[in-house]
Amino acid sequence: MKKNFSVNPLLINPTDSGKLPRMRWVMITMAFLATVLNYVHRLSFSYLSVSGSLRHMITDEAFGYIATAFFIAYMISNAVSGFVIDRLGTRIGYSLYMACWTTAALLHALAASPFQFGLFRFLLGIGEAGNWPAAIKLTDEWFSPEERSTATGIFNSGAAIGAIVAPPLIAWVGISYGWQACFILIGLLGYAWLAVFWFIYYTPEKSIRKSTGRVIPPGRLLKTRFVSWLFVSKFFMDPIWYFITFWIGRYLVDVHGWGLAKIGRVSLIPFVTADFGNILGGLFTQRMIRSGIAIPKARKITAAASGLLVAFPLLSGPLLIHSGAMALGMLALAGFGHAAYTSNTMAFPADVVPANATASVWGLVSVGAGLGGAFFQSVSGITVHRISQHAGYASAYNTVFVGYGVIALIGLAIVLFLMGPLVPDKKLHDYTTLAPGKMTIVN
Repeated sequence: MKKNFSVNPLLINPTDSGKLPRMRWVMITMAFLATVLNYVHRLSFSYLSVSGSLRHMITDEAFGYIATAFFIAYMISNAVSGFVIDRLGTRIGYSLYMACWTTAALLHALAASPFQFGLFRFLLGIGEAGNWPAAIKLTDEWFSPEERSTATGIFNSGAAIGAIVAPPLIAWVGISYGWQACFILIGLLGYAWLAVFWFIYYTPEKSIRKSTGRVIPPGRLLKTRFVSWLFVSKFFMDPIWYFITFWIGRYLVDVHGWGLAKIGRVSLIPFVTADFGNILGGLFTQRMIRSGIAIPKARKITAAASGLLVAFPLLSGPLLIHSGAMALGMLALAGFGHAAYTSNTMAFPADVVPANATASVWGLVSVGAGLGGAFFQSVSGITVHRISQHAGYASAYNTVFVGYGVIALIGLAIVLFLMGPLVPDKKLHDYTTLAPGKMTIVN
């Protein structure tokens, strides 16, 4: 199979191996910044709707349904985004999805009803789903297996940084200039990233050679044990992070009586710890690998330890949380664990599938994340609404905490016992080399 890649002649020569180690940090920084913007765009509505005119417009149930619209779109887009990125290449594919979600963010400034917000959140989900398959493909193109969990931890830490930046930025702009100005500002930031990335990105020559081969169809990928069970595990594990990021503002208002200004100052704490989890989780795995522990074993050890750190604070929260400060501490521990877990699971596909299928696999398994996000966001909204009417908000959120602690254990058990070993899938690798077809990729 022949692939043609165009390389920007103004950039460093991709065959210059002496400069590649430096350039790869530029590339992972771009993926990090894209992930920061992804979460700023994603969280803007969540924080702006906790008070003021949007809180009156967006009820608890409407908030849950609007979040569900986002995750339905996220699920649909994930089903195809990885294949689009594998087919178009990282430069074009990443740029396409950034342009989509940035435009959707700008459109939020025009919304005047819950339905319109739901529609624009749907469009946002279509675009945002492309970030992770593209970033994972970028990581596979630029980093070795030993460093891959660290690199994924770096770009994925952008989610936590975005969640840190979002509260004070959104609170300040929203209070000072109105909620419409927030959506306009973050949209302009997205277009700035797009201009820089389009100019500097290229695929290293070694990765062009590695990525040759027949494209594996989604049906064949989903039939593999690794892909199917990773899909199911993400259905349970990913909604936990979505709950923390989407509901923390409303939780602190409803249960502890905090206002938007206070939330903007201190609710970033769980996301700061999550940022440490991203980096330390990847470095912990890398250290084990360098000490002689096999890559598959090292990744699963870290996944087990970090997964338990997710479950414990959620299950014990109802017994231990007696103040807003304690709530932030428990959510911070869960966020740290989830980030460390994710920085390792993002490295799984490159360990198992051919290089020309890494984005496709992550896109497919992220459909499970979208399904889980849509389902559990709706369940969260209904649970909070109904239990709070009879027993108060504290009891409602305690019930939700325990539920998310249980599904964390389910997701972890699937990865440890059902997904299989993290070794190259011989059938998939053989498939890419047999009866090649003709495909052209421009990057």
